[in-house]
Amino acid sequence: MIRFIRPVLAGLWLAALLPVTPLSAGATGLEAADRATPADPPAWPVMPAEPSADVPALPDGLPAARAQWQRVNEQVAAFARGHIDLLRWEQARPGAAATAAAPASSPLTPLTAAGAVAASLRHQPDLFTRPTMNGRERARVQAAWAQHVQEVHKIWVDAVAARARADLMAQAHDVARTGAELGRRMVVAGNWSQARQMREQLVEAAHWQALVAARLAERAAVERLASRLGLWRGPDIVQLAARLPGGLPPLPESAWSAGAVTAERIEAVALQADPDLALLRTEVERDRRASDAPREALLQAQLDQALASAGASAPPHIAALERPGDAAAERALHGQARLLSHAAERRSAARLAWQQVVIRHAAARQATDGLLKLQTALDQENLLRYNGMLQSTWDLLASARERIGALDTALQARAAYWRAMADGQALLAGAPASAVSLTPDNAAAAGTGAASPGH
Repeated sequence: MIRFIRPVLAGLWLAALLPVTPLSAGATGLEAADRATPADPPAWPVMPAEPSADVPALPDGLPAARAQWQRVNEQVAAFARGHIDLLRWEQARPGAAATAAAPASSPLTPLTAAGAVAASLRHQPDLFTRPTMNGRERARVQAAWAQHVQEVHKIWVDAVAARARADLMAQAHDVARTGAELGRRMVVAGNWSQARQMREQLVEAAHWQALVAARLAERAAVERLASRLGLWRGPDIVQLAARLPGGLPPLPESAWSAGAVTAERIEAVALQADPDLALLRTEVERDRRASDAPREALLQAQLDQALASAGASAPPHIAALERPGDAAAERALHGQARLLSHAAERRSAARLAWQQVVIRHAAARQATDGLLKLQTALDQENLLRYNGMLQSTWDLLASARERIGALDTALQARAAYWRAMADGQALLAGAPASAVSLTPDNAAAAGTGAASPGH
């Protein structure tokens, strides 16, 4: 099986064959399939509390309003920036809500993509080659193995990206919740109308919905990865989520490994890696030796004539074979057609894989070095202006939402690159041409609306 692997796969794909510590010991298929075997559900973290739709009631009468205004503003006056500094002080006090505390970092060893692939292969004995296999059987295993590695790698990318995105949505929700709480205090102080407070509550509600959806997507991605690794016990699935890295691998300097493959050579490398192509070529060459060139030419002429006279409502029709040698000529022609179709499809997939990896790499690089860099600098500038009393609290909160949106865009762009790389590596390891396609799962999310609903 190793002989099919090109140098371009020396990183992830060879590492995937190395032994790793099992994620779960003692779990067997018989246990998993036994409905009497107890299985506790995963103990996922508690979802955030639903935002309130209540608006503070206005004071009854002018004396009550004046007294409330004086009491609140005396409290706020002790802080340089008013309500927001007061809110920060309250959140920093000992005994503040547990939800405000950052989760403790996991001491577990992070699960890499190579580790996930190796763990999944423990439960895939059909993806191992054996000395008794013939060439065609080995080719089938090679193609199936390459597709399996591709799928697990992309599922791992999805799980890591989903976890990172859920964390970003939690940050965005915290910003929106801060805005809603500040708005509530402004209403109590008599500085805001209830209508403005309701707008902030709508923003908080939209971010809560986005956070809940992101957490659900994270759990779905972890469950999908767990099933590939043969994990079914609830605690094992929670541990798997804890072992996922906090973010995707950094972008390499070049889209493809330096010197491993070039745009000019990728078609040749993809053809050489195809486990079926050599066998198909051997069969076609054998049929051509048994055939006769003039008979092939006559049969081809019949095929062309049938195609020219074919209608739109039925397939082309060719006359019955009558002469000796026609059967051999037909096998040779059919073999040539299959070989042409197979090679053309694989060359096309190689070109698409190259373009996808290069363009996804450029998009991810721009999202990180361009979009995110600019948004971070703007966020810092807004903070300086806020500290100088040149911008309001609401400008600062809006800037924070925009920065989180830029982080989300950069995350999705990087995930799209690693998915595209998994497709390209699969093709160069012997997976069929269908392994490479321009699909939505390889497309980065457009814009930053998902991270900043309501604005």
